[in-house]
Order: sequence, then C-alpha cells, then structure tokens
Amino acid sequence: MTWTLSTSLDGLRLSAGGFLTAEPALNTVQLTIVDRLAKDGPHAFGAGQPRFGWWREGPREPVTGVFVQTPPFGVVLGAMSGEAAGRLAEVLAEASTEAGATAVPSVQGHTQAANAFARAWERATGGRAKVRERSRLYRLRSLARPEPAPRGSARPAAEADHAVLVAWHEAFAAESGAGRSGAGRSSTVHDALVRRRTAEGLLHIWEDGGRPVSFAGVSPVLGGMSRTGPVYTPPELRRRGYASGIVAAGARHALALGAREVVLFADLANPTSNSIYQRLGYVPVHDSLALDLVAAAG
Repeated sequence: MTWTLSTSLDGLRLSAGGFLTAEPALNTVQLTIVDRLAKDGPHAFGAGQPRFGWWREGPREPVTGVFVQTPPFGVVLGAMSGEAAGRLAEVLAEASTEAGATAVPSVQGHTQAANAFARAWERATGGRAKVRERSRLYRLRSLARPEPAPRGSARPAAEADHAVLVAWHEAFAAESGAGRSGAGRSSTVHDALVRRRTAEGLLHIWEDGGRPVSFAGVSPVLGGMSRTGPVYTPPELRRRGYASGIVAAGARHALALGAREVVLFADLANPTSNSIYQRLGYVPVHDSLALDLVAAAG
C-alpha cells in the first residue's frame, strides 16, 4: 500500500487519469483542477509548484485514490478510503519537515477521507484541524422547471458584462470564504478567470428587465461530467427565484454540451440553496468537508 508523489501533470494523467474519469462526479474537483492546469499551465492557481499523488494497494494494483495540491491552496482529496487519506497525511507531514517543503494549509474532500487525513495530520504534527465548511455534493437526476418561474430570462455572458461579473466573483469569494485555505484571489485573477470563462461560453447571466441580477458558471464537460458553480445573486436581489432560474439554465447548457452528469456543491450552512437545488431535481451524492490545518504552537 503506497502513495506515489509527483509534480508531473502528465504523470498524473497517465497513471491516474482513468481512475478520475471512471467516477467523474466523485472526482469532480480533481478533474476540473487538472483541466485548468493543462490549459493554463502549472501556475494557473498561484506561483507555487503543483503536486499530485495516487494510491495503490499494491505495486500491480489499480489506482484507488488521488490527491492534488496547487499552492498556495491546500490538499484536495478525491474518492479514496480513510486508510489511504490517513497514510497520505503521514507522508505529507514527513515531507513538510524538509527544506523548501510545500506547506499544507488545509484539506478538503469527502467527509470520511478528510476526517481521516485531519486526525492523522494532528497525530503526526501536533497541530490541529479546524472545520471551515461542510458541503454536500448533488447530482442532477431530472431537471425540473423553477416554480414559481422567476421574472426574466437567461443568456450567455458577454464581454460587456465583464466588470459586473468580476465584482460578483469577488463578492462570492468574500461571502463563501473561498481562498481562505491559501492566498485570497486578487482582482487580477478574477479578471482573467471571467475573461476566459466568458470566451468559453461557460458563464450565464439571469436578466430581469434588461438588468443582470444573477449568474452561474459551469465547468467544461470532463469525463461526461460538468459542475455548476459559482452561483451568485447580490443580497438585495435574493428571494426572487433568480438563482433557481440561472442554475436551471446552466444545467440545460451543460446537458446540451453533452454532459451525462451535472453536479454542484451546496454549503450545508445555507438551507435555502440546498432546498433550491433539490426542487430543481438534484439529489445528494455525499457530504464533503474543508478543514484548515493549524500548526502546533511554538
């Protein structure tokens, strides 16, 4: 039973690409990170060198676990056993003592695996893990129309929407705590992200009376899967059904692109969004956990 660590994206794709695409919904975050690195290069998420790993029960056994890390962000776990996650924490904790080692500020993944990683990390380092967010992954079973139907309609984002979309990405990040596991995303990063996703046709806006009131993004179709997110409506425009409308529109777009599975995450601390997604036809897949890893005092 062993982890293979690597800084080679090609090595990850060659050794573990089949594992990731065999369960695309369960490995949705890893697939989208790998896709982004392949398109935008190793520093798509920051100046640090990304690292990857895959787990095998034996030298000739198939891969049954994958992690990715794009510094300054933390470790992202794919589908894996608690045993694999705990062993990974031990391996990374040992590596963290070396000169120039990559820091591990956080871990996120399926709840069982993330908890196993955190407990092993605490034992190995003397630090502590602090829960940042509990979320639930949903998979679309059968898309329902929003009821009642919101006023307005959806359309693809255009270059003229750039400024408002950058502002909404920043507001979403601040509200959701995205980026707290590493360095927060700068306006420059949001600017580039919005520009690229708009050009790819992956951002949609809900418009009411000619005014943009909500937006949602979808990922490219990877392994037959597309993930919706982020979804944002300014606070003063909420409770009017706009989020339901734009999430449904994003799902239709993903299905039109050929997605066999459409998934999304919802913060379990937000019962409104969880209720909205279930009314649209999304069903729970599993719960996920994000934990900040605090170094031992002294």
